[in-house]
Amino acid sequence: MTRIVSARIERFPVRGAFTISRGAKRHVDVVVAEVRDGAHSGRGEGTAIYYHGDSAEGALAAVLAQADAIAAGATRADLLTLMPVGAGRNALDAALWDLEAKASGVRVWQRLGLPEPRPLLTAYTISLGDPGEMAAAAGLAKGRELLKIKLGGADGWQADVERVAAVHRAAPDARLIVDANEAWGGSDIARTAAALAPLGVELIEQPVPAGQDALLDGVVSAVPLAADESCQTRASLDAIIGRYRFLNIKLDKAGGLTEALALVHAARTRGLGVMTGCMLSTSLGIAPAFYVAMQGEYADLDGPLLIEDRPAGLRFEHSDVWPPEAALWG
Repeated sequence: MTRIVSARIERFPVRGAFTISRGAKRHVDVVVAEVRDGAHSGRGEGTAIYYHGDSAEGALAAVLAQADAIAAGATRADLLTLMPVGAGRNALDAALWDLEAKASGVRVWQRLGLPEPRPLLTAYTISLGDPGEMAAAAGLAKGRELLKIKLGGADGWQADVERVAAVHRAAPDARLIVDANEAWGGSDIARTAAALAPLGVELIEQPVPAGQDALLDGVVSAVPLAADESCQTRASLDAIIGRYRFLNIKLDKAGGLTEALALVHAARTRGLGVMTGCMLSTSLGIAPAFYVAMQGEYADLDGPLLIEDRPAGLRFEHSDVWPPEAALWG
C-alpha cells in the first residue's frame, strides 16, 4: 500500500526561560512528520539545530520533499543519503520506525534486541544565570539526583566556577555535569577542570568551539570531557578521538535514530563513553532517544520538563524518565 507523508510545525512555550551561552528561548518550534500506509500511521518529531542554520520551516520542507520517495518505498537507510542531517530527517526517520512498530506489532526496543525498558535516571538542566539565580533554581531541584549546569558566561571561567559552587551549595547531594556550550576556547581547560573537580563535577561538555578541538591536544583534565557540537555523526567521530572521553549523541544532530544507533556502536568500538542528550523537544521527540540512552552511561532527556509538553507524554517521576508507551511512539 502507498505510504503518504504529511508534516506540520508545532509551537510549545518554554517554562520560564531556557538560557545558555548563546541566548535565551521562550518557545520551541518542532516539526512533526507522519507517515500513513492506510491501516497504520507513525509519527516523529525533530527540533531544528540553530547553530547549523537549520529552522523548523527548513525541516518541514525537507520532510515534504521526500513524499514521493517514501511513497515509492524509500527506507530509513535510504534517508541517510536522500536527506541532509538535521531535524527533518530525524522526524521522518522516527515516523518510519514508529510505523514499522505499529504495522508489525513489535516494539522498537524488541526489534533492537534490547532488554525490556525500565526507568532511566535523567539529568535536569539548570539554565545559565548569575550564581544566585542558579543556586535558587538548584534549590528547587535539589531532590533530583543529576543536575546539568549550563555555563559559558561572558564573565569568564572563574565566574563559571562560582556558578557551579553556588549550585553545589544549594544541592549538595546532587551529581553534577556542566556544559560550557563551546565558550571556553580562550581558557586554561586543565585549570578550570581542576577547580570544578572538588565541587563534584563528573563530566564537562564541549568546552571549546566545534572545529577548534585541537585546543584540547595535550590537555590533562581532572574531569572527563564530552564532545557535543564537535561530533554529529559517524563522519565526525575521528576528530574527537584522544581529545574527549565521552560523546553526547542527539537525534537531531545525528539525523535520526538510525544513524544514532550506528554512532553508538562506532563510539563503543573506539572506546568512548556515551551520553544521550536532546534539544528542547516534547515527549514525542524524546521517545526514540530513550532507546539510545539505554545503551549509554548518561541520559539528559529532560526536554519535556523544560517546556509545556504535549498531552499524554512521557512519565517523569523523581529523577527518572519512564520508557515510552506504544501509544506515544514505537
